[in-house]
Amino acid sequence: MFPDIRSVIEQRGTWGVSHTRVPTESRPGHVALIAGFYEDVSAVAKGWKENPVEFDSVFNESRHTWCWGSPDILPMFAKGASGDHVYTHTYPAQEEDFASTDASRLDSWVFNQVKSLFQSAKFNSSLKESLLEDKNVFFLHLLGIDTNGHAHRPMSQEYLENIALVDTGVAELVSVVEEFFGYDGRTAYVFTSDHGMTNWGSHGAGHPSETLTPLVVWGAGVQSAHRVTEAQPYNDVYLQGAELVLLADIAPLMASLIGVPIPVNSVGVLPLLYLNNSEQFKAESMYANAIQVLEQFKVQRHSALLLLIITLIISLCRSLISHALEGLVYYHTYDRFFLGCSVVLGFVGWTSYVVVVILKTHASLNRHPSLLKQVRVLCMCVTAAITVFLLIQRSPVTYYIYCLLPVPVWYSVLKESATLTDLIRSAPSLPLWKCFGYFLLVALGIELLVVSFFHRAMLTVGLAVLSLWPFLSGLYGKSKFRSVSWFLGCLCLAAFPLMPVVGREPNIHLVTCAGLLTLFTSACYLWSSGRRAPLHLSDKQQFVAQVTTVHVLSCMLHVAVCAYVPSLTHSSLQQKQGLPLLNQIISWTTLASSMLVPLLSSTRLFHRLLSIFLSLTATYLLLSTGSEALFPPVLSWLMFVWINIEQEAMLAQGVSGRQELSTIDFSANIDITKIRQLKLDDIRRSYFFVFFIITAFFGTGNIASINSFDPASVYCFLTVFNPFIMGGLMMWKVPYLNSYESWICTECSFSTCHFFFLVQDYGSWLDIGTSISHYVIVMSMTIFLMLLSVVTHIFTSQRLVLWRRTKMHFP
Repeated sequence: MFPDIRSVIEQRGTWGVSHTRVPTESRPGHVALIAGFYEDVSAVAKGWKENPVEFDSVFNESRHTWCWGSPDILPMFAKGASGDHVYTHTYPAQEEDFASTDASRLDSWVFNQVKSLFQSAKFNSSLKESLLEDKNVFFLHLLGIDTNGHAHRPMSQEYLENIALVDTGVAELVSVVEEFFGYDGRTAYVFTSDHGMTNWGSHGAGHPSETLTPLVVWGAGVQSAHRVTEAQPYNDVYLQGAELVLLADIAPLMASLIGVPIPVNSVGVLPLLYLNNSEQFKAESMYANAIQVLEQFKVQRHSALLLLIITLIISLCRSLISHALEGLVYYHTYDRFFLGCSVVLGFVGWTSYVVVVILKTHASLNRHPSLLKQVRVLCMCVTAAITVFLLIQRSPVTYYIYCLLPVPVWYSVLKESATLTDLIRSAPSLPLWKCFGYFLLVALGIELLVVSFFHRAMLTVGLAVLSLWPFLSGLYGKSKFRSVSWFLGCLCLAAFPLMPVVGREPNIHLVTCAGLLTLFTSACYLWSSGRRAPLHLSDKQQFVAQVTTVHVLSCMLHVAVCAYVPSLTHSSLQQKQGLPLLNQIISWTTLASSMLVPLLSSTRLFHRLLSIFLSLTATYLLLSTGSEALFPPVLSWLMFVWINIEQEAMLAQGVSGRQELSTIDFSANIDITKIRQLKLDDIRRSYFFVFFIITAFFGTGNIASINSFDPASVYCFLTVFNPFIMGGLMMWKVPYLNSYESWICTECSFSTCHFFFLVQDYGSWLDIGTSISHYVIVMSMTIFLMLLSVVTHIFTSQRLVLWRRTKMHFP
């Protein structure tokens, strides 16, 4: 597959395997490769293009560096260089198109530009003089293979042809370089990759196919190949027992080969096996490597730590590097426990405050005077003590926020101490065992949700348990059809968490089936609403019914079009004809209108909900590539059944008089005096609500799909690489889905405290992004629900009237 590179391995150079540290993405991979350290994940907030903090690199340490390749990678090394000795040459960002007819042209462009540089030097004396100097670097970023891997998957014909092009291009480039320098034998070559790729064309996680990459080094100062004649045992199980070189180790290797200092931020260890030099040179290089890492340790501590006499023994230098790196980690996480305790106190205080508000508002308790003055004095003393402590420690401003924020929260709790006192005094008259049972079930349910964030199959277990609710509560005897519908809906929805999150092949036929299922559901609604309509309607009622029918039919037509667009787009991309402009216009128009179309429908309960369902499903179909397209119809079906069966449950408890659900109007004013008090069964309802929101987020693995980058879901909208727009579209793909807000806040606070201890700052984009996403989602749940309540009110009760019917006068 690589005949020219293989000949280098067999005859001239040294080869091995480089192990890229997760996250296996382009930016962190290149930072590790060229600067020798593993960049903080905050760089993703700048689209993998800008430097959150400028850093040193091999390019910066070189005399001159010429770079060719992607505009997403090269500029960050030029911006971080001290001086103007790093020259970057990039193609337009629009060329990074996953729908390109031939992405290998990106690599051809790079090879042609390099050849043009050396050709120009023959007629440009100043350029030739610069090229002939020592300590120069030529960096070729070959993105074509990566683009073809995403677009066509590895082992495709396009991917294999791109590999052959790179192999030939490298051989021709070596010939041009050697000819220019007169075959002086003073040029070293390093051939490697920043990451690998899975069989389904994605990277970002820690699978061996993503982390293991080839490393081939040859030329000046490099060990030559040693051929063996006897047979060698070999077992290719991800190269077990092989001497792996970490990606950050390549930066010290390149620095050593061209004779420049190792980048100051590097944490790499020089791989001596690749060097062909004297033992003294190797020992001095390892000594310099050890001093360089040790200096970072000293800087992190902000004082001189050790005055050591470091011997020239290589083994001791390796040990010193290891301990210095451990010290870096120690000081980096020095305040983590202290700040974590402050955050936990804040969560516990917030949860306690919500419980107090619930008791104060919805419990008939006797009021006693509170100890407001004493509480105020206590909180002021605590605030003063914390402030003095942080001043002594010279802590940054953010520490004050973390440590002082729990004080006003606990002040709000303690000033309501009378409510807690009243609860303790009235405890003997409460149904304690029933309360305890409810809270125990909710606590177990919350833990099930926590586990489901890491093992989605637990959502299946939860849905299977919820499916039995009508039979265990006695609702089956009062409403058999709705109970069976609930049971079947839960079981159908339970199938989605068992499906793979990443790595699934696109199946556009399932997207089309989802569109047909949506149309069938809508047609059933029109038929049933027509049967329920009275035989004799007033003129106004007839007009409303006609407008509603026309609106629903137009939405159904829109869904039919959106169900066909992904199939047409997929076919066009397979034929290498690019993204059709009409498909792109339809997709963006659908996205822009998805929040406005429902406002044109009637504000009656099921009319408005059906309009919302059709509008958002149309957008979801455009962002789907397989079985996840069936998720919104099934979820919406179950939510429809839930609305109906909850009405039966409330009627069974004698909470409200019977009202036909189809007659409920979202725009009707609510009589505040008729709002009922909360009951224990509302804890169950609030838990159901949270459970279905979590299921909507993670039922199809949307968050994992975002963190493990696969652009196939957004091909109906764009094919040119743009991380922010693509990420935003994938976030929009998260499915859609009050008097229960207090209980929901309490449940979310317990979950948030749990997830706070599970956040990690190491691992792959998938691991880091998933842990942060879990914490942020649960932490934001309370705010999200409040905003959702406001948006829902607008989305359901408001109506856009584009035309008004002319008044008619009857005799």
